[in-house]
Amino acid sequence: MLFTLLSTKQSVKPIRQQFSPRSILPIKSNQLWKIESGVVKATTWLEDDAIVTLGIWGPGDIVGKALSKVEAYQIECLTKVELIPFHAQEWQEITDLLLAHIQQAEELLLIRSYKKTDVMVIKLLSWLAKRFGHEVKNGQLIDVRLTHQDIAEMLGATRVTVTRVLIQLEQQGLIERLSLHRFLVKEEELWHYEI
Repeated sequence: MLFTLLSTKQSVKPIRQQFSPRSILPIKSNQLWKIESGVVKATTWLEDDAIVTLGIWGPGDIVGKALSKVEAYQIECLTKVELIPFHAQEWQEITDLLLAHIQQAEELLLIRSYKKTDVMVIKLLSWLAKRFGHEVKNGQLIDVRLTHQDIAEMLGATRVTVTRVLIQLEQQGLIERLSLHRFLVKEEELWHYEI
């Protein structure tokens, strides 16, 4: 773990809170959430109601409105999530997690900067496999239930285009789409495709 949850001076442990998939986390300006288990995504929306994914985070990460300057801000649970709230006076304890949060947001921003949707999808699946995947017989299983719409929002693409790219990658044997919106990424083959 990147930091000690509570200093030795504190005797009260924060209360863990649980949220179900697709629920929205409460937003307070002076509070952050540390993710103990599960995966969440932060989103905003544009004037034309287009949804923009600001990041996707999992166990050990922190999220909250205090980390963002966008006005419209929402955090949605992609899986069942268990969180611990942190209030403003505890923030100095989470410096390492703040840095990791910024770095992950930058990685996602870089993925979104590619001009071709197929490259963005490949980079995103590779990033998700590294962040949330676990090794199985045929590759990395991304056991986060992501719909084609979720992926499209993360990349700023249309769902139709993402579906087309995913079908193409599956036909090429680079990924397997599994039940419950999960993916099996064959990273070695994906790496060759990227070159």
